[in-house]
Amino acid sequence: MKNSVKFYLGASALVTFVFLIVAGFKAADKFYTFKLHNPKDVKEFFKYTPDEVPFISSHRGGARAGYPENCIATFEHTLQTTHSMIEFDPHYTKDSVLVVMHDPTLNRTSNGTGKISDYTLAELKKFRLKDENGIVTDYPIPTLDEVIEWGKGKTIMDMDMKEVPIEARVKEIEKHHAEASTIVMAYTIADAQKCYKMDKNINMEVMLNTVDKLKEFDKSGVPWANVFVFVSHQPVTDRTIFDEIHKRGAMAMEGTSQSYDTMYKKGAITLDELNSDYKKTFESGADIIEVNLGIEAGNALRDWQKAKLAGSSKAKFF
Repeated sequence: MKNSVKFYLGASALVTFVFLIVAGFKAADKFYTFKLHNPKDVKEFFKYTPDEVPFISSHRGGARAGYPENCIATFEHTLQTTHSMIEFDPHYTKDSVLVVMHDPTLNRTSNGTGKISDYTLAELKKFRLKDENGIVTDYPIPTLDEVIEWGKGKTIMDMDMKEVPIEARVKEIEKHHAEASTIVMAYTIADAQKCYKMDKNINMEVMLNTVDKLKEFDKSGVPWANVFVFVSHQPVTDRTIFDEIHKRGAMAMEGTSQSYDTMYKKGAITLDELNSDYKKTFESGADIIEVNLGIEAGNALRDWQKAKLAGSSKAKFF
């Protein structure tokens, strides 16, 4: 009898163990991931090639009803639909911890009030995030540590600036050894130079909206292999700047969060028109588009993306 019980318990434990392993694989497989293992992969991923695969960056993670902006659950919801970078925003708490939220105040996106910098982390963790309709969810405000660690092995996390200087953001990436999964925005050439001087393995999104700015960056000492270029939040009608960025071996990003996405949410354009506008943005020369509507953009691009993947040298990263 005792032997039977031991056998049963052993077999039960084995079944449970196997189930957990299988469940773990299923959980890992549920996301559309970028396969980037080291900084060299990241540089190759962002290098422009004529056989590019179009992809998106979800602004603030791709918020929607039930899923607040700058929230890990929202990041996961977006990656269950499409390959996407995740853009997010850091702020300091009263006790100098970095948390992730777009505004410097709590009012719009949480059930708290006042400045983030007036609260300690422990106090902020008591609040809950609101979705885009102002509905309070069960999701807490994430720390920067939590967000960076979550992104490893899944995607590229794109860290905005807010009041956090580039030196501090670089140190956070280094602390987590996240050079293969987190990049920083550099709003000025001087910031790009600071980042490159501190850590040559960290890639950047740099803001260069004219050909003259590109020529200025040529002289910065920062390799084009370390950056991709954000051009504009508005539709780019002259593709010259895209061509010039591509000549330098870099990718170009255009944002639709302030144009087509806003028009769609206001009912000014239909879903079919939105889908068409996303494709036109890529056809005009952009390689990445930053969107508010990550799921809609993912759905619009899926078939086109699959077709591009079939013959692309970048397919190994998807």
